[in-house]
Amino acid sequence: MKIAIVGSGYVGLVAGACFAESGNNITCVDVDEKKIANLKDGIVPIFEPGLSEMITSNYKAGRIDFTTDIKLAVENSDVIFIAVGTPQDHDGSADLKYVLEVASSIGKHLNGYKVIVDKSTVPVGTADKVRAEISKHTDLDFDVVSNPEFLKEGAAIDDFMKPDRVVIGADNEKSAGIMEEVYAPFVRTNNPILVMGIRSAEMTKYAANAMLATKISFMNEVANLCDAVGADVNDVRIGIGSDSRIGPSFLFAGAGYGGSCFPKDTRALVNTAKEHGVDFKIVKAVDQVNERQKMVLVDKIEKHFGSKKAIKGKKFAIWGLSFKPRTDDMREAPSLTIISALTEMGASVVAYDPEAIEEAKHAIGDNSSVEFAKDNYSALSGADALIIITEWNEFRRPDFDKMKEELGEAIVFDGRNLYEPAKMEERGFVYHSIGRPIASLKH
Repeated sequence: MKIAIVGSGYVGLVAGACFAESGNNITCVDVDEKKIANLKDGIVPIFEPGLSEMITSNYKAGRIDFTTDIKLAVENSDVIFIAVGTPQDHDGSADLKYVLEVASSIGKHLNGYKVIVDKSTVPVGTADKVRAEISKHTDLDFDVVSNPEFLKEGAAIDDFMKPDRVVIGADNEKSAGIMEEVYAPFVRTNNPILVMGIRSAEMTKYAANAMLATKISFMNEVANLCDAVGADVNDVRIGIGSDSRIGPSFLFAGAGYGGSCFPKDTRALVNTAKEHGVDFKIVKAVDQVNERQKMVLVDKIEKHFGSKKAIKGKKFAIWGLSFKPRTDDMREAPSLTIISALTEMGASVVAYDPEAIEEAKHAIGDNSSVEFAKDNYSALSGADALIIITEWNEFRRPDFDKMKEELGEAIVFDGRNLYEPAKMEERGFVYHSIGRPIASLKH
């Protein structure tokens, strides 16, 4: 099948590469000429395991191409995916400017029946707006469907190639059937293709992300209570996660979530509810709890050293900058909040991340109190404490003797609960984690 994907960002490139891998002819479109030139040269603008190799092999095989010419892409496709950004507006709503600009371009260049697919995360009612925008420019027949993505950064290729489910929002059998044909190669193990109404599909994406964000914020609240009462959140997590009604996923306490989806989508859902006269109190609280949770490590640091004034002049090593491992994405990363708070109190920071340093430099901007290390151990040199923010695998089994050797003080603030408190105490560390009592205080 001939497929055009407009928007060569994270979602567009993953979708394009995976559709090409299953034998389709893919044209990826973007307005950024440099990005398109780089993609043709094998330079992929994002880090996602396996993506660069998949794009390169399919480009060489002639199954995927890249262009800035949307007219060419529209005219030579059967299905057109809209995968441009929907940035958060000032009121928390999703800004549909780019989606509607693409819809306008599609309408101007339509040359026959096409299925136009909203792949971007968009609020309920967007398909109607896309249809109206296209109809301004053409009398030709077309259908608009909703096909939300459910990709986890760091595991996006597997998620696309072996989805838990494919959600298709369509209002007729013809467009639904074409979409089922597009996705047939990815559901050969009988994972479902769920065909539903367009508005239900649009709502499903937001509801799914809000539910996952709720689990994270709930467990972070539980962890904070565990800190107060002397319970161990890891034991609590196992205790509740073994209940099949709850399940074990998304129950790990930490320093808060970030990224391009959970923060933006929860706020957009609250805004959609507000527009329709619904006060979405739970999701409001989820976002508020998460923003507060990003400061929990800072609070622990302040408590350990005695005051904000005592932090002035301290040097902190940081392991992990991206909002999660296996990505270089710095959007709404907890590290940004923590670094900003520490440097405002007069501390300095030496940070290391396996993939996100360049993105972090852009996100942090001009801050003379922040340096970046070439590896995790060199970041420790002479630091008054280590702060772990992102749970990259290489941080899980470090050389603890080398850590003690490099650190000025053997103090660790662990925002992802990577180590056992009792073992850290045995090794001679002062160890603070999230929702777990210090070993010597555990009963």
